[in-house]
Amino acid sequence: MATKREPVEQKRARAVEIITRLDGAMPEAKIELDYRNPLELVVAVALSAQTTDKRVNLVTPALFARFPTAADYAQATTAEVEGYIKTVGLFRNKSKNLVKLGQVLTERHGGEVPTSRAELAELPGVGNKTAGVVTIHLGAEHAFPVDTHILRLSKRLGLSTKSDPDDVESDLRRVFPEELWFKAHQLIIWHGRRCCDAQRPECHRCVVADLCPKKGVKKKKKP
Repeated sequence: MATKREPVEQKRARAVEIITRLDGAMPEAKIELDYRNPLELVVAVALSAQTTDKRVNLVTPALFARFPTAADYAQATTAEVEGYIKTVGLFRNKSKNLVKLGQVLTERHGGEVPTSRAELAELPGVGNKTAGVVTIHLGAEHAFPVDTHILRLSKRLGLSTKSDPDDVESDLRRVFPEELWFKAHQLIIWHGRRCCDAQRPECHRCVVADLCPKKGVKKKKKP
């Protein structure tokens, strides 16, 4: 169990043990968005903001069939793209960004998706977190992008006290060995979706319960 003044080396050892156990419990953990190439990956990840991966996977087959290249998005109207993603959260803004994304990729990158996080983050509708997710799955850079699950679990697990995703990522980069960043990113997300729920964490079946200080977890009231 973590303490308020947990030594850095102890925290690092605990963090590695957390990932070791989660990997043993969920060896199949992987990104749950469907994609076949870099363009589909960046579009799918951008669409997943404030939307479930399951919902995104329902709309992308038709979207990808209609817009297989960056030029196809660039030449489309916002209204046309909206028709394919209208069941996705924030679909109007995302439709505008997909058209702009296609235009920028076509005009500045020869229609190809850049692989560096810095270049990806400059694309319309992408941002630092999405850029991090894309670059690690393309195998281009090591990163530890922080989504809502990682943000929540990092605090509960006592791995970071920060609230800003970029600050949390900096903390996690210091806590975890670089070779574990990719695996830890995916495993923490899966654990957040399957066990450590925002409102009702299932601590009774958690494989890392004895390693978790449960910071921010409300104690259940006795009947």
